[in-house]
Amino acid sequence: MTLQLSQLVQLWGQPLWAGGPRPDLSEALGKVCTDSRTLEPGSFFIPLRGERFDGHRFLANAVERGAQAAFVARDCAHAVPDGLLHWRVEDTLLAYQQLATLHRRQLSAAVVAVTGSAGKTTTRELIRSALAPLGDVQASDSNNNNDIGVPLTLLGAHREHAAVVVEMGMRGAGEIERLARCAEPQIAVITNIGTAHIGRLGSRAAIASAKCEITAALSPLGIVVIPAGDALLEDALSRCWTGRILRVALDGDEPENGPEVSGLTSGDLPTPDLVGHFLPEDQSLAFNGLRFHCPLEGRHNARNFMLALAVAQELKVSLQTIQALDVQVPGGRNRRLSLGGIALLDETYNASPEAVFAALQLLAHQPGRRYAVLGTMLELGSRSVDLHRRVAQKAVDLQLDGLVVVAGGEEGEAMEVAAGSLSRFERVETPEQAALPLAEWLKPGDTVLLKASRGVALERLIPPLQTKLIGGSGGNQAGVAFFAADQIDGIGMVFDVLDHLHGQDSSLKGIAGVVATFNAIAVGIAVAHGVTLLVVHESRGLIPPTSRMNGLLPSSRSEENLVI
Repeated sequence: MTLQLSQLVQLWGQPLWAGGPRPDLSEALGKVCTDSRTLEPGSFFIPLRGERFDGHRFLANAVERGAQAAFVARDCAHAVPDGLLHWRVEDTLLAYQQLATLHRRQLSAAVVAVTGSAGKTTTRELIRSALAPLGDVQASDSNNNNDIGVPLTLLGAHREHAAVVVEMGMRGAGEIERLARCAEPQIAVITNIGTAHIGRLGSRAAIASAKCEITAALSPLGIVVIPAGDALLEDALSRCWTGRILRVALDGDEPENGPEVSGLTSGDLPTPDLVGHFLPEDQSLAFNGLRFHCPLEGRHNARNFMLALAVAQELKVSLQTIQALDVQVPGGRNRRLSLGGIALLDETYNASPEAVFAALQLLAHQPGRRYAVLGTMLELGSRSVDLHRRVAQKAVDLQLDGLVVVAGGEEGEAMEVAAGSLSRFERVETPEQAALPLAEWLKPGDTVLLKASRGVALERLIPPLQTKLIGGSGGNQAGVAFFAADQIDGIGMVFDVLDHLHGQDSSLKGIAGVVATFNAIAVGIAVAHGVTLLVVHESRGLIPPTSRMNGLLPSSRSEENLVI
């Protein structure tokens, strides 16, 4: 930590304590912790509040665990233990964010903020990798893109970091501004303006204004990096930012003009500053005289890659050093799985209309027959039915070989009507039900896309689909179940998969492929279900010694059918 306790006095005055010797405020601020259960001796405790919890209940627990000091809300009704050095603040969450800002100002690292309607996480990871030649890069982890996650990311940075990449999400107006003031970035990246959360904000124009809040605390010498050709974004940005703008594009990009953009035409839009040429046949990007391999599939990710290259170039990274990037994105994003010769494009993490269109375009460029499983897109308000209809129509326009819709209500009905001309169509109520028609349709060489909002939990389709495609039934034929930790919604799904496997035949001896962070538990469940062969990726250390003693035969050579 770069701060001393004495620096907190500047914002919150002198601390309070009762009992014990006078504290030494020249001490370095300890590791900031918001969860008393994970608090280590010497940590600075910040008790946060939510609708159903109040961290102030655990002040005594924090003292028992050796807390250095804490913030305490002025209206806290819980007793503050004797000996706990603390500052009284109006709002502990706000104080947490202010503390992160104070820490951020001690850093020499460049701070890059990323927002947008879709592609935030993948662009964040592309930027993280593109900046690696500079040295260690701190970046948001998982979904830490909100009021709690952004300060957590900033507080995790240290003096040796060359850059900090902070993802910023939102659900309503004002949220991005608050996060931007916390991070005070030098570079702001807006990936796109879509229709995610349009039910809350009312229009794409309002969404554009909310995303442009990222400039609220942008350094006057900073820069905004955006995709070229979106009149709504240009209009919103012109009303809040007068500094530098760097626009990127791919050859053949069409302007995003729409009915909400009155008085603006493609001819009025600034020309791109950086233009790349995407080659889908080998997933490469030609730019600035160099040829780059795109680490993530699809034209939309090539455009996100251009955003990352623009950031890298701005921070003086030699582009020759980043022609091959190793990018890891969280589960349910841009992941390709293999199920018995069938390619599965796992995009189950979340969905907006724009993200679905991009995923369908990616699917359309795949060889062989192409199928999609599309679920409900949430928070679209009054435009929900029409946008769902348009998504289904896109599947028809791209001449997909089949579509399964996991959606009820008016949205499901609209998608069914729009996709009526497809030779293979099925509408189901749950992700698991989609496995039945797919099992009838799919053959080796086919590709299937899974895409829906997070609330649909479309990843629940994967285990039963694996069982139907790879497993057998009857006689002495073995059944096979493969599953991965980030595809499983809790340990209960492990039981469900194996119960389904053994339910095919009472005498069945199952084979389970487990790729799981909770490996010991999963292995134990497999043993309890009579699994005789456990197929894993042994390099991940997933086979505990006890399982070997139980007679399970590990293999790391079955990657053709192993989901990784």
